[in-house]
Amino acid sequence: SRRSMSSQLSIFSRELRPRRLTKKRPPSVTSQSSAIVTERLQELVRLFKDRTEKVKEKLIDPESSSEDESPSPKPQEGKIAPKEEEHYCQMMCCKFKTMPWMRRLKKWSFPDSIDPFTNLIYVLWLFLVTLAWNWNVWLIPVRCTYPYQTPDNIYIWLVVDYLCDFIYIIDMFLFQTRLQFVRSGDIITDKKEMRDNYLKSFKFKMDMLSLIPLDFLYFKVGVNSLLRLPRLLKYMSFFEFNDRLEAILSKAYIYRVIRTTTYLLYSLHCNSCLYYWASDYEGIGSTRWTYTGLGNSYIRCYYFAVKTLITIGGLPHPVTLFEITFQLLNYFSGVFAFSIMIGQMRDVVGAATAGKTYYRAYMDGTIKYMNNYKISKDVQNRIKTWYEYTWKSQGMLDEQELLVQLPDKMRLDIAVDVSYSIVSKVPLFQGCDLQMIYDMLKKLRSVVYLPGDYVCKKGEIGRAMYIIKDGEVQVLGGPDGKTVLVTLRAGSVFGEISLLSVGGGNRRTADVVAHGFANLFILDKKDLNDILIHYPESQKLLRKKAKSVYNIVLCFGGIISTKSVIFKSDLIFVSVFTVFLLPSIFTNLPAPDAVIHKVLAPGCTLKNIGSLMALYMFFYWVVWLLIEPLLDQKIFHFGRVFAHVTGSICFEKLPKM
Repeated sequence: SRRSMSSQLSIFSRELRPRRLTKKRPPSVTSQSSAIVTERLQELVRLFKDRTEKVKEKLIDPESSSEDESPSPKPQEGKIAPKEEEHYCQMMCCKFKTMPWMRRLKKWSFPDSIDPFTNLIYVLWLFLVTLAWNWNVWLIPVRCTYPYQTPDNIYIWLVVDYLCDFIYIIDMFLFQTRLQFVRSGDIITDKKEMRDNYLKSFKFKMDMLSLIPLDFLYFKVGVNSLLRLPRLLKYMSFFEFNDRLEAILSKAYIYRVIRTTTYLLYSLHCNSCLYYWASDYEGIGSTRWTYTGLGNSYIRCYYFAVKTLITIGGLPHPVTLFEITFQLLNYFSGVFAFSIMIGQMRDVVGAATAGKTYYRAYMDGTIKYMNNYKISKDVQNRIKTWYEYTWKSQGMLDEQELLVQLPDKMRLDIAVDVSYSIVSKVPLFQGCDLQMIYDMLKKLRSVVYLPGDYVCKKGEIGRAMYIIKDGEVQVLGGPDGKTVLVTLRAGSVFGEISLLSVGGGNRRTADVVAHGFANLFILDKKDLNDILIHYPESQKLLRKKAKSVYNIVLCFGGIISTKSVIFKSDLIFVSVFTVFLLPSIFTNLPAPDAVIHKVLAPGCTLKNIGSLMALYMFFYWVVWLLIEPLLDQKIFHFGRVFAHVTGSICFEKLPKM
């Protein structure tokens, strides 16, 4: 026992020794790095495993696992949303409730990076910088020529000047250093790289030159606005604001017209300042050419500048050599500047009306073609109506001409915004692969039909499927082929039976006419087949749905026409009932029961048949005469089918009656 105890103690002591040693020994750098690598690898394996499970679920059930179509959680009824917590601030002895915008303002922080193309706050800031730049552009010539800057109001001018300088400084160090930029296709958002990109740019050099502190010379030469001329070098912010504003405006040509007009007004403004300076140099009122000094100096000189630049004439003749030289240069610059402004205005207006000119050229060419071939006036009027309505509703004649210039991804984005809300509600495409629907959206064409136009006719070859985008179409049938069987509205689909070639053919099964103006999406058969090749499961589902629709049309659509089986059976039944069977019910004529028993059913007599047909005809004529005007055509024809089916079932049950 002692030996066993000693052996156990020795073993226990051996186990304790390495543990004590490991606790005292510090871990090596290699072991730490290997542990970190192991943890990273385990985390990557776990992420790959989760991703594999998600992909597996999506392949098994694409609808339930689709992130794009996952329904948003709806609030449960009966549960009231908790009220927003109210905040109060206490000041001295009073307690005030803080406003929501104050709380948002406290939580707001300046962004680390700014997207110069989509950030509206940056556009508003550029507008403020542009105002500061325009202050210098417009008022520096006025202050250095006209006597509007006086010792009495000099402080007001200086306050506004340095406020504009402060805006320049904020723009340089707070906004421009945070602008995102693209390098090798990547959007750079790193603070250091954005700052370095601005510091190396030409814009930074111009911004620095615009803030040269020549204002210190005020202490030596006095407050002279000409020393602020470097502030005009921040012109790049002005042109950047123009580009950003035009990008977000829906009618940018209006702003271009206003901007071009402003250029013309500014050239007149500068010319009026020069004229007052020349008059002051020669002496106010010294000659008949100079400014007389009467009235408002700016308005009188501006009037002279307008007459000079537009070359209206009627100006006083210059007297001295200086006046003659000044007026010659004024005339030359006026003609040059005015011709440039007229050319720019023509380009702006031409660009604004380019679409209308394109539409008018197509319209004139079509009218000339129709007149050359002596097309009837009715057809010409319908074609003109189509042009006018298509242009007013879409703003263009063919949307594909615009979309073909865009990349495939952008075409898909536009197609999803325009068509997905309509196509997703179509029962035929519900359950199909989402990517298949996206591919189909890019193939849709928008076509406008006039009132009374046949979209498709019964019996013709089906080469396209139609989805109603706007308006209504009517399905025609009946004895005369003009009875409205059903009216289809926005979101409805027709033509899918012929397009998917179910039922053994691809011919149209009914006439479809536009009721009013109808805008339809058209999907060609070739385009659909090219898409369905890559989606076999969706192809099976579409064919299955189209076949079920085809069977319904056979039962309830084709039966309704004048050449249908039911209409013929109506005539045959009425004839047989009236001529042969009706007298046998009310008379004692011998009935050929043996023949009826042999032909129809055992135990069936002529009186049974007559009674049943009498009830059947009563039901039939009540439905036809009383209920037909109150019901839709589709419901009435369904009642006729139901009556015939009921009659056939009763005939099978005759022996038991």
